[in-house]
Amino acid sequence: MQILPTLIIIFFAIFTQSLAGFGSGLVSMAFLPGILGVRTAVPLVSLVTGSVEFFLLIRYRAAFNPRAVGRLVVTSIFAIPIGVWALRQFDEKWLLAVLGVVMAGYALYALLNFRLPRLENPAWAYLAGFLAGLLSGAYSVGGPPAIIYGTCRGWKPAEFKSNLQGLFLINDILAVASHAVVGNLTPQVWTGYLAALPVLALGILAGASLDRWLDPLVFRKIVLILLVIMGLRMLLSAVLS
Repeated sequence: MQILPTLIIIFFAIFTQSLAGFGSGLVSMAFLPGILGVRTAVPLVSLVTGSVEFFLLIRYRAAFNPRAVGRLVVTSIFAIPIGVWALRQFDEKWLLAVLGVVMAGYALYALLNFRLPRLENPAWAYLAGFLAGLLSGAYSVGGPPAIIYGTCRGWKPAEFKSNLQGLFLINDILAVASHAVVGNLTPQVWTGYLAALPVLALGILAGASLDRWLDPLVFRKIVLILLVIMGLRMLLSAVLS
């Protein structure tokens, strides 16, 4: 494993999450597959993001809505093993192509500020939860469906952050368990995770310290533009190879 590049990417991903409020999984998966391969990157990112989400959930626990998150979890728990199975079964080239579409598509959605209709019926949570679980299992990037659902439901900022951390933490725990069952938690994955633990703390502290000096909205746009570029690059590389 190329430890130094891996740790730099993880630091930037956690720094992004801490400063901009999103994106540790997306940023990690934009770069790590090119270094580690997608089948090593996915379980490693699940371990890393799950650790971060645990602390963020404690921070935002006062606004946590178990009922709202429960609807999402009901279907995500069934979808996560399907995603993990897909990760082992399909050609890595096409896995990266789909990841590129998800990454670029979500980044464009966030950049263009689309006005989506408000979802009055909470039953939409079951679809959003299934898609989030599928993407969590296959790519460790279950955020986009849940973020779009929460936006359409009109969650308040504090509830939004708390609910998402709760969902992502549950999804990552289930994803890690699924990866363990199928043998994806290799020594290489554990080596990367243990080496990354100090970097997680540094990323969180750096983001919290610099948020008064860096404009989070500007930084967020820069990251989203980078995700569009990386997503399209993944897609084109898979199609043209």
